[in-house]
This record gives sequence, structure tokens and C-alpha cells, in this order.
Amino acid sequence: MKLSSVKPGSWYGFLTILLLLTVVAALRIGAVDLSFDDIGHIVSNGLGWSGATVDPVSKGLFLQIRLPRVLLCATVGAGLSVSGVLMQALFRNPIVEPGLVGTCSGAALGAALVFVLGKNINWAFTDALGLFLLPCVAFTFAFVATLIVYKIASLSGKVNVATMILAGIAINALATGGTGFLSYIARDPQARSITFWNLGTFSGADWTQFAVVFPITLGGILLSLRFTKALNVLILGEDEVRHLGYSINRLKIQVLLLNTLLVAIGTAMVGVIAFVGLVVPHLLRLSKTSDNRFLVIASALLGGSLLTMADTVARRLVAPAEFPIGVVTAFVGSPIFIWLLVRNARSFQKGGFYA
Repeated sequence: MKLSSVKPGSWYGFLTILLLLTVVAALRIGAVDLSFDDIGHIVSNGLGWSGATVDPVSKGLFLQIRLPRVLLCATVGAGLSVSGVLMQALFRNPIVEPGLVGTCSGAALGAALVFVLGKNINWAFTDALGLFLLPCVAFTFAFVATLIVYKIASLSGKVNVATMILAGIAINALATGGTGFLSYIARDPQARSITFWNLGTFSGADWTQFAVVFPITLGGILLSLRFTKALNVLILGEDEVRHLGYSINRLKIQVLLLNTLLVAIGTAMVGVIAFVGLVVPHLLRLSKTSDNRFLVIASALLGGSLLTMADTVARRLVAPAEFPIGVVTAFVGSPIFIWLLVRNARSFQKGGFYA
């Protein structure tokens, strides 16, 4: 049976089960494994369903470290994947990734600035931000970089997608150059922090980060569903979108803002994680359909699963140390992606979004 003939409801069910299994496995596996009995006792004890005695070390490990990390991982994966769907639909190009408009490189530049300057940053709000200094600066730089790209693309009075791509390339190069310069002048620990952050890490995940990222990402994903109909029509051309009563400029601005929000909030907290936003929509598009409503929902589920799997591998392979998660996503996702590309080579010859 061909995957494309499977109904969307069955896809959602399968991907939901996959996400749940991935989360459960990630909660159990790590530098220190927790048995299902331990997890069951900790959860039931925490909910007041049983008075069973639980090991305080295991309880602290599960509730304060592993659970928020796994939930944050699934949330960021979902957000990055949905942002990939939005950007590929907006640019009508399946090789576009969320960071194309400078969002990720801008965040990386902001983070590098904090790593190198540290407490020497003489900003009035530095002390007030405390541990949130890094994510706040990264988010600000991500937003500013995207805003510059948008302003350049809209100089003619309307948002020109081709100009946006070229401006994004230029801003990405500029921000990458700035990050490279900061890495060059940084001391060894600072340079290592910059490198690790540029490849993504969930090692600092906690409940506070999850409480910030989850509602914003969930809201962004739900809001994305409002634009799926217009984005589906956009494949046919901008005139067709106007005939349906949409303002093409407003649509571009709204989708771009939504993408920036989804990418920047995750990147600001855990660093740059490439590949997920590019590959997940591809996998689903090649396997099922280019309907953006399906892609948004399915990408959120598959993206959460994929990033959770990658994080589990990253902290298990060289335990108690861990790989940067970006290394794992590249090693795992690339072969799968290449296999799908080869399998669908004939479809590519038809051009377009290989629907």
C-alpha cells in the first residue's frame, strides 16, 4: 500500500502514537536510566494516587531535569517543523528552511555577543534579565535580522519574495561573519560555548524555559492553520490568492512574523538547530501530500518526535557527556532524506511542489 493513499486521520494517529512512544522512551533513557516502575511510582506519587516511597535522586532527576527537557525538545521540534512548512509554502520552494530570512544567524550573533562580552555588557537591564539575558538578546537579534530582511524586500511598496531571499542570504552572511569574528577573539571556553550553541543543546532545559516556549509555540502552530488555505492557493500564483479575497502583502507579512516567532523563541532558548525545519515537511510532502493543512499538523507531530529522538541519542551515545543535537539531526536525517529524494527522482522531473 502506498503511503500517499493512507488517509490523513490515520497519519495523525500514527504520528501521535510515535510522538508518545518517543517521549516515553526519552524519559526512560539517558546517562542514568529510569525503569518504568520508577517513572510510574514518581508520577503516581506526585499526583497523590499512591503513597509508595520513591528514591529522591530519581525523583529529582525525572521531575526537574528529564521531564522538562523532553517536553521542551518536543515543543521546539514541532515549532521548527511548522515554521519550515510556512516558509516553503510562502516561497513556493521546497528547499527553503526557516532560517533563510536571517532569523537563526541573527540569534547566533546575539548569543555570541553575550558569550564574549558576558557581564561586561553595560546595559541597564542586564541584571534584571539574569539567566534570561542570553535568550532575550538572541531573540532580539533574531527579530531585528528578520525585520531588516523584510524592510529591504518591501522597499518597492510590496513584499518581493525574490528580494527577500537575496536579502536573507546577505544578512545571514553578515551575521555569520560577525559570529565568526566573535569566535576568533573569544577565549577558549567562550569559543566552545559559541560552537556548542550554534549546534543546539538542551542541556540547560528547565520548567521556566518550557513555560515560556510551549504556549507561544502552541499558539503559533494553531494560528498557522488559519493560513493554510491561502498558502495552498499561493502555489498557483499570487493573482489566484487575490481572487479569493486575500491581501497578498498582508499574507506574506503575517506568515513571516509567525515564522520568526516560532523560530526565534526556540532558537533563543536552545541554540540553532538546523535541518529539522527543512527535512520534516519534505518527508511528509514526499510521503503524502503538499496540502499545507495536513503538513502543519503532521509536521508538528513528526518534528517533535524527530528532535526528541535526536536528543535521546545525543545524551546517550557518549554519556555522561553529550553531542550537540545539531550533529545528530544531520547524521540521522540526511541519509533518510537522500533516500527519499532518490526514491522520488521521477516525481522531481515533473517540477513544482511534487504534490
